[in-house]
Amino acid sequence: MNKADADILARVRGAFGSAPPARLGVAVSGGGDSVALLHILSRCFEPGSVELYAVTVDHGLRPEAQAEAMQVQALCAELMVPHTTLRWTSWDGVGNLQERAREARYQLISEWAKTQDIAVFAVGHTADDQAETMLMRLARSSGVDGLAAMPLNRTLFGITLIRPLLGLSRQELRDYLKHQGVRWTEDPSNENTAFERVRTREALKLLGPLGITAKVLSDVAANMDQAREALDWYTFLAARELAVVNGGDVLFNLRQFRALPGETARRLLVRSIAWVGGTIRGPRRTPVSLTLDSIRAGRSSTLGGCNVLRHDNRVWVCREYNAIQSTSCSIDSFWDERWQLIGPESGGLEVRALGQEGLNHCPDWRATGRPLASLIASPAVWQGETLVAAPLAGKTAGWTAQLAAGEEEFFATLISH
Repeated sequence: MNKADADILARVRGAFGSAPPARLGVAVSGGGDSVALLHILSRCFEPGSVELYAVTVDHGLRPEAQAEAMQVQALCAELMVPHTTLRWTSWDGVGNLQERAREARYQLISEWAKTQDIAVFAVGHTADDQAETMLMRLARSSGVDGLAAMPLNRTLFGITLIRPLLGLSRQELRDYLKHQGVRWTEDPSNENTAFERVRTREALKLLGPLGITAKVLSDVAANMDQAREALDWYTFLAARELAVVNGGDVLFNLRQFRALPGETARRLLVRSIAWVGGTIRGPRRTPVSLTLDSIRAGRSSTLGGCNVLRHDNRVWVCREYNAIQSTSCSIDSFWDERWQLIGPESGGLEVRALGQEGLNHCPDWRATGRPLASLIASPAVWQGETLVAAPLAGKTAGWTAQLAAGEEEFFATLISH
């Protein structure tokens, strides 16, 4: 092994600190970055200290994808790493393809990791990816969070994602693979200028003579990440003072919320909407600014699948009925991926939103102190069109509604998102 390759192994090992996970998932597409990640991880830990599990997501968008997954499987067999292929079948042709595919990939991998008792999985983002992401966000006038780009670690769908290659360039990784005699596959979409990232990659080449290189942008992103950590910490401290979780909703003391610095209030609102709405990212800066204006003016808003309103001297962030009115599940599943209804029976029952019709059968709903907008979007037990129970609206009938993630989990998202 040459000195450059040994240095790469040491740098990747260092990203895991003094106590790497005993079981580590690795996302491997078959491209150069992820193949290098798999190969490096198979060699950089003490023998027997870390069990690796590789996973490939076939998005079903290219005919070559299945063959590429088979190539990854063959490499994993050589390295004696268990391999699983997951398939995404939900693309409906609506929205941004790359963004939808990325979110689906992370969700599939996270669900797979939980079934394997894996709490951490690694992905192959590089310093070049970091620079490209920062440049794209700069074009959108992003704030601190956007310009911080990708952190080394983040929590996603209840799993810790780690990016141990962020300090390495694509070229370094390809040189490593060539030295090791390992083949990889180039995704043709990486040359398709219809995608913003490909155009950004080409623009970055033109900026090099000005000193704006991938390394420089990656360093700036790291500096911004330190600023983001500080802002997150002070947002967390503020939330501990003025926020509570009540029946799955997030409530702020209105007077204290108004006194917060603008950026702290914005961050707290964004994270609350993301947590209540069950999204990976919160809404963008402009609509959030308009919502903050509405709060100050005493008006209600809808944003990110949530209602944001003033009620009983509080700012109340709750689920929006229109976002979940068609959502239903069996009584033994999690409704809206947040709620489990537990009661005396289960035959022929399902969970749906309470709605105005259901609320009409809850004569004591005002005694709950919860706003109408929150209650109609709360989980209820139905038998056909007959309301059986609505625990949050005062019609318990022996039933309780339990959150999959409670108050402490909400506060944790403020500093690990």
